[in-house]
Amino acid sequence: MNNAISSTLSRSFLAAALAFAGTVVSFSATTSTAHASTNHYNAKLATAFAAPKEKVVNDVVWKCIGDSCGGPIDGSRAINTCVQVVKAFGKVQSFTGPKGEFSAEDLTKCNAAA
Repeated sequence: MNNAISSTLSRSFLAAALAFAGTVVSFSATTSTAHASTNHYNAKLATAFAAPKEKVVNDVVWKCIGDSCGGPIDGSRAINTCVQVVKAFGKVQSFTGPKGEFSAEDLTKCNAAA
């Protein structure tokens, strides 16, 4: 009888431990992704650079390699930052800020600055 109780408790403990571990892993992945998307802007340029480039945009350093550019959040509205990036590096195919990827309408507004 003790073996039956011990076996049931072991299974319950194992199930609880696995559930807890799954929750921790899921939460860690979620917060890592959220953190990554909230402290950087990312832009994909319409024309890639042959060599890496760096420029100051809205008082922060933006770095581009090929057609991928990125820079830290600068305190400006995302559309204003996008416009400054277009002025500095050229038209963008996509732009992602703290609230996600720009719509086609926002990209059109942004690229109008080129």
